[in-house]
Amino acid sequence: MHAPITRRRPRTLALELVESLGNRIRAGQLQAGDKLPTEAAIMGEFEVSRTVVREAISKLQAAGLVETRHGIGTFVIGPGDGPSFKITPEQFSTLQDVIAVLELRIGLETEAAGLAAQRRSEANLVALRRALDAVIAAVEAGQDSVAADFQFHLEIARATQNSHFADLMATLGAQIIPRARLEAATDMSAERLAYMRRVNTEHENILDAIANQDAESARAAMRTHLSNSRERRRRAQAEAA
Repeated sequence: MHAPITRRRPRTLALELVESLGNRIRAGQLQAGDKLPTEAAIMGEFEVSRTVVREAISKLQAAGLVETRHGIGTFVIGPGDGPSFKITPEQFSTLQDVIAVLELRIGLETEAAGLAAQRRSEANLVALRRALDAVIAAVEAGQDSVAADFQFHLEIARATQNSHFADLMATLGAQIIPRARLEAATDMSAERLAYMRRVNTEHENILDAIANQDAESARAAMRTHLSNSRERRRRAQAEAA
C-alpha cells in the first residue's frame, strides 16, 4: 500500500504525484505500453483532487513519459530519459502518410514476429490470444476494434523479450493502425465486415506461427498482413488521384 501524499498546495501535490508516478515508470513497475490507473483510482490512492491528477498527467506527457489516447486512456511511453522517436498526428493526415508508416511497420514488425516465434512464453501466448479475441469480438459486434488491434501487435513486440521493440511500438501508439486515422467508425457494412474478417484471418495466421515457434512463417504472415494493408491504401490513393 503506497502512503498517501501529504495534503499541501495543489501545485506541490501535482509535482509530488509526477515524481511518484515517474519513479514507478523508471523502476519498471509501469512499463511501456501499460495503461495508467484511472483518474479515480489515482485520486483514491494518493488522496488528491481530479485537478491535481490532470495537472500531473499533463506534466508527465510534457516529459515524454506518457501519452493520452482519446477515448482509450493514458499509456506509458517509456522512462523519458532521453529524446524519443515519435510520429505526430499531423504525420497521419494523408493516405501517403499512412502508407509510409505501414512501410516502417513492415520492417519493424516482420522481424518482431520472427523473434516472438523464437522466444515467446506461454504467458505471451495467453496475452496474444486474449488480445486477438478482443479484436474478433469487437468486429463481430460492429464496434471499434482499433485499440484491441494495436494491443495484439504490442503483445507481439513484447513476446520478442526485447524491450526496445515494445518501447517503440508503445511510443508509436494506436494511431499506427490505419483505420484509426482514415476509417472513422461507421455502421459495419457487409463488405467492411468481410474485410475485417479477412484481416482477422491474417492475425490468426501470425498467432499460429508464433505459437508453433515457426519464425519464418511468422515473418511471412506478418509481412503479408501489413503488405495487404499497404496495398489497400495504395489502391485507395490511386482511385482518389
